[in-house]
Amino acid sequence: MRVDETAIENYAAGLVAPDDAVDPESVPGGESPEAIAAFAICMNAINFGSGWWPTIRKRPGHSGYGTMSAGVEKRFSDAGPWTAAELTAMNAGTIAAVLGQDPDHPLMGRFADALRDVGEHLDDECGGPFLGVVAGATSIPDLAERFAAWDSFADVSTYHGREIPFYKRAQLAAADLHRAGVADLLGLGKLTAFADNLVPHVLRVDGVLRLDPRLQQRIEAEELLEHGSPEEVELRACAVHAIELLSAAGRALSPAAIDLALWSRGRGRRYKSVPRPRSRNTAY
Repeated sequence: MRVDETAIENYAAGLVAPDDAVDPESVPGGESPEAIAAFAICMNAINFGSGWWPTIRKRPGHSGYGTMSAGVEKRFSDAGPWTAAELTAMNAGTIAAVLGQDPDHPLMGRFADALRDVGEHLDDECGGPFLGVVAGATSIPDLAERFAAWDSFADVSTYHGREIPFYKRAQLAAADLHRAGVADLLGLGKLTAFADNLVPHVLRVDGVLRLDPRLQQRIEAEELLEHGSPEEVELRACAVHAIELLSAAGRALSPAAIDLALWSRGRGRRYKSVPRPRSRNTAY
């Protein structure tokens, strides 16, 4: 696949920042700073599983991620944010009950593993509070690097022997904390795009990414892509590169802002009517 660089300038000219700079599914309203930080960190720790979305029980009118987000938000509303101790004791049955899912579903054990890791790091590095992660950071990229060092946010692929550090969720967690007003740090514009499967899909549908016809046929046949395979890594990497080019051409929107704009666009009917690339992994 490749980025159609001839399409960059016109496409960049048509991009506008979303009316709401915060993903409404990522931050609950009306909560204390500690609760907001808890929600953003916990949700980004389990913000993966898109390859399994067709197999989960979705709430009416909710996406896969929206279903998970609504379950966690209800738990926080009913009983308050998880404590570090509750996270370290997390198991598949507990998180499945919160999310309204089968505890034997493959995602539940993975979610429990990620949340236990968060709890352990909060205990070891922050003394328990979620805002302790923010307190020690010097910038948004530094905050993202802190998350990236946790197993729960691990996201490095290998491409022809070269390590490709995407860190989609680590960067998104830092961005969400900043956008929610609980991480007043500089450097949001230095983050890359948050490489997943939806943003490459939007760029492909809009003609910015050009795929080999054989790969496009596989995606449209809803064949799962192997995580870490050359084609799956290229999809994410080309999307990141394309957004850097768009940001440079537009000179107004940061890569993070463009990512949010494209992610919001991807919820539209035009993009939902075409199968998107899917891969089962813990990166996105």
